[in-house]
Amino acid sequence: MRKTLRAIGASVVLSTLLNLAAAAPAMTVLRRDFTFPDAIAGMPQKLSDFSGLQVNSFTTNDGVKLAYWEAGQGEPLIFVPGWSANGAQYINVLYLLAQKYHVYVLDPRNQGLSQKVDYGNRIARHSMDLHEFGKHLGLKSAAYVGHSMGAAILWSYIDLFGTAGMRKVAFVDEPISIYSHSDWSEQERRDAGGTTTAPERMVAAFTSGGPANALVTDLKVFERSQLTDSPYYRNSEKFASEFIKNDPAALARVLFNHTVNDWRDVVRRKLDIPTAIFSGEQSNNLPSQRWAQSVVPGAVL
Repeated sequence: MRKTLRAIGASVVLSTLLNLAAAAPAMTVLRRDFTFPDAIAGMPQKLSDFSGLQVNSFTTNDGVKLAYWEAGQGEPLIFVPGWSANGAQYINVLYLLAQKYHVYVLDPRNQGLSQKVDYGNRIARHSMDLHEFGKHLGLKSAAYVGHSMGAAILWSYIDLFGTAGMRKVAFVDEPISIYSHSDWSEQERRDAGGTTTAPERMVAAFTSGGPANALVTDLKVFERSQLTDSPYYRNSEKFASEFIKNDPAALARVLFNHTVNDWRDVVRRKLDIPTAIFSGEQSNNLPSQRWAQSVVPGAVL
């Protein structure tokens, strides 16, 4: 019995030491300071002002090293970024929410500081990565937020693993099905959020500058990405561009699979925890977000 207890104790100590060894201040990982271009009251002026920010990593069961950003104390809150996004772009969110929560932002494979690989480029594999991330952190319960493709990763996670260990969940402005089937009625398309009938052309528009029109993709996404009217956005984008060097070819690998998934059955049948849905009056996704709210018991839009 004593030997067993000693063995368990040694295992716990070793696990703790390994986790501590993997933890690193962001300044150490990024190797230098950074001054944000816009001074904003209540926000850090330099990266070094955000003393609690860490960039850590773990390795998945298929051998991919995934980075994650971490700050704060309190209830765990996990953000899953959208396509091409990363934790550096969440610098404002990390700083503000770290005052109340223990915030994590996972860089998906092929995005941000995570490893670039030519395999596992499916939403289902991304959801497995998220599942392993929770195990790595040793969390029994957490709140989850998925933005854009990050919402699809959460739907896949819930489809495969259920909602055990998810305290609550939020989805930010993601169509339930990006691909619009040719046999859908217009109401079905609006409810699902379909924005393309040509996935290959949509992928080309996002990854290689291919021509786009309203039948190929949601043009508002392109329009919004060109706006720099927010000082918060300018700061986070400048910070990300300084330290994150995305590979367009690597980013493109998951996009077709992401485009053709239809998550309506998951949204309709498997969301049994407190759910918040975020969109905007100018978003073309708003009708699908209203549909999601209507089929998820107690959901708030």
